Amino acid sequence: MSTETSGQLASIIIDHHDSLLERWIAGMLSHLVRRDRSAEEAIRQQASRFLPLLAETTKNGQIQDIEAANWAEARHLLTEICQARVRQGFSSIETAMFMFSLKEPLFGHLRVALGNDAHKLAEQTVATSALFDKLGLFTIEVYQKTRELVIQRQQQELLELSTPVVQLWQNVLALPLIGTLDSARTQVVMENLLQKIVDTGAAIAIIDITGVPTVDTLVAQHLLKTVAAARLMGADCIISGIRPQIAQTIVHLGVNLEDVTTKATLADAFIVALQRTGSSISHAHHGK
Repeated sequence: MSTETSGQLASIIIDHHDSLLERWIAGMLSHLVRRDRSAEEAIRQQASRFLPLLAETTKNGQIQDIEAANWAEARHLLTEICQARVRQGFSSIETAMFMFSLKEPLFGHLRVALGNDAHKLAEQTVATSALFDKLGLFTIEVYQKTRELVIQRQQQELLELSTPVVQLWQNVLALPLIGTLDSARTQVVMENLLQKIVDTGAAIAIIDITGVPTVDTLVAQHLLKTVAAARLMGADCIISGIRPQIAQTIVHLGVNLEDVTTKATLADAFIVALQRTGSSISHAHHGK
């Protein structure tokens, strides 16, 4: 895009700022799936901030490459807007329309300004369209990266929530596992358990797998790694929830659990833990 062409674009944005802004906002609102006051206000604020910056950026003619230094501030603002839209619940299409919706209003003003020069009109239209396509693709890329980070953070939070370590008794911890035990979750399990051992000084940790649907070689290896890590921190482990079918599977797989205490239920494991720590529970008998 030539300096003259980009200067024409900047002039149109400056001279017709208000009408461009209103038509741009109307175009974005027409593509909204969820219309409410907060979404509309967010769109208006974002457009009002970006339009003057777009005019300033396109003044000097260096707009063939939006990765160039003169586009740094515009890229930063677009990134900020995309990240905000992820948090506000906008879709990727609604986010991309932030740039694409500005095309038609601009083309309308270009036709009025350059209607007598077909060659310049065609040149300006093609160049402007290419610019906004690049900006639109940039918003989609930023939106996707931001969304991926949000999903990763949510998955991490879910992993942490799904592996609670609770203190059953003095020196006795319990880690009830529910669902599939994969490598990522095993890491979270170990980190949470070891931190709790450090915090409480517990001597026994009961790992309950009643809620684990299947135990294969990989799951068994993950369990053994967790047991080994706990032992290094000075705590012994008891694995509870060993159902008949799981016991058969472990034997069939040839997994060595000989040096690990296993029990059928959490209650049985708790009794063993109390015995090892020198504690006991007495039943009070009340007379009539």
